[in-house]
Amino acid sequence: MSSSNKNNPTVSLFLPSLRGGGAERVMVNLARGFAEQGLSVDLVLAKAEGPFLSQVPKGVRVLDLGARRVLLALPGLVRYLRRERPRAMLSALSHANVVAIWARLMARTGTRLVVSEHSTLSQSTMNAAVRREKAIPFLIRRFYPLADTVVAVSQGAAEDLILQTGLPAEKVRVIYNPVVTPDLFAKADEPLDHPWFRSGESPVILGIGRLTTPKDFPTLIRAFALVRKKRQARLMILGEGEERPKLEALVRELGVEEDVALPGFVENPYSYMKRAGVFVLSSRWEGFGNVLVEALVLGTPVVSTDCPHGPREILEDGKWGQLVPVGDVEALAQAIVVGLDEERSRSMARAKIFALEEIVKQYAEVLGIAITKLGLN
Repeated sequence: MSSSNKNNPTVSLFLPSLRGGGAERVMVNLARGFAEQGLSVDLVLAKAEGPFLSQVPKGVRVLDLGARRVLLALPGLVRYLRRERPRAMLSALSHANVVAIWARLMARTGTRLVVSEHSTLSQSTMNAAVRREKAIPFLIRRFYPLADTVVAVSQGAAEDLILQTGLPAEKVRVIYNPVVTPDLFAKADEPLDHPWFRSGESPVILGIGRLTTPKDFPTLIRAFALVRKKRQARLMILGEGEERPKLEALVRELGVEEDVALPGFVENPYSYMKRAGVFVLSSRWEGFGNVLVEALVLGTPVVSTDCPHGPREILEDGKWGQLVPVGDVEALAQAIVVGLDEERSRSMARAKIFALEEIVKQYAEVLGIAITKLGLN
């Protein structure tokens, strides 16, 4: 565990790890945003591992509780709260949220606690592979009322959470994810040394996300196979996960190995995103959909499934990109063909509501933290 001379951190962020995912990226962005406002920030991890560790900004203290599972981090988190007594703590992801609530109860400190839900509860529970995950709605019903505020990352996710758990609506606050950062534009402009993105090459259809069931990359691969029959194009999916063997087998089965790449997790997806012909989100469900905002801001045409919840809100009912039914291979293929012929245009006006500075202001409000720096008053 790292040490510091700082006493009483203003805000602590707690989550399982910094493995590659949307919630983890959001928490790193928030850590940066709070630190830039001159606040003392601790990033408390059940286990300090994952690719986003390298992206934690200087000035943010990382504390590793060294636990193999989030539940096993409970004693360490209790000790941390008693020792450091942060003014406020924000946690992310259902199981970590429950542990954070228990830790505050046991520590008996005055730390204000906000828990954040980054998924659509009904969908993630219904499709849970592990039995203990099916108990999450019960734990949420029992313990979330003990948090000071519950944040949902989209209106749809908030409504689903209230419906599934009976939480009082006044307890739940919708705050969009802080997706638009100066860092995003700088990284998008970095050079990309990949033969598929050289001048004169076929356009690249891009998907990004963990290779897991909710992202439904099989539908994207099948849709690409249909697109490929009509025109020259390539498909690249950035991300890593347990479905890799299944996806690779499907690529071989469809005979599109030459035109499909699965490079794994990449540190900087934005340089790919900026240069893609079209960005596709093929998910069965989402809590929000960070990548849609990122693609919009970078001017890349967007196609998304109309999944619960997030994409329809982000795209304002299709105003900023095409929406297609979940799991519909032919509709997705048709939308991709249209997207490949679209003009590139940055949706900056839409992007402002997802800007880090604006979202930090909203989180500071629910955390009870005063921000006095210029620009956030």
